[in-house]
Amino acid sequence: SYHHASCVCINGKGVLILGESGTGKSDLALRLIHAGAVLVADDQVKLAEINGQLLASCHERIQGRIEARGISILTLPHVQHIPLSLAVQLVERKHVPRLPETAFFDCFGVQVPLLSLHAFDESVCAKIFLYLTSLQA
Repeated sequence: SYHHASCVCINGKGVLILGESGTGKSDLALRLIHAGAVLVADDQVKLAEINGQLLASCHERIQGRIEARGISILTLPHVQHIPLSLAVQLVERKHVPRLPETAFFDCFGVQVPLLSLHAFDESVCAKIFLYLTSLQA
């Protein structure tokens, strides 16, 4: 199934970026890529359940392509079939919980942790990288 989202890979872990149109999905993906992530998909993310994991990939028609608003569509290195480790729901700053309850993104009966973050907070990339590091502990 396809989801209107973006997805990047950080150290082998897929991060699904969800949000309404204009909330900064591609912009956040670009900043994460600049910080060391690799593009999986922009705009349309294909999710499949394989052996109890959610795998993210991109439609072949748009592989390696991401919209950089104000520049153009960029072609970047990309990866496919990455297991999702985290979903990020983009929300307005005022809706970011200070101390959130544990939440999950559920697809095909598989759950991954879900964070509600604001795309344009200066610390958002650091929060995502550090959260993924904490999952390994």
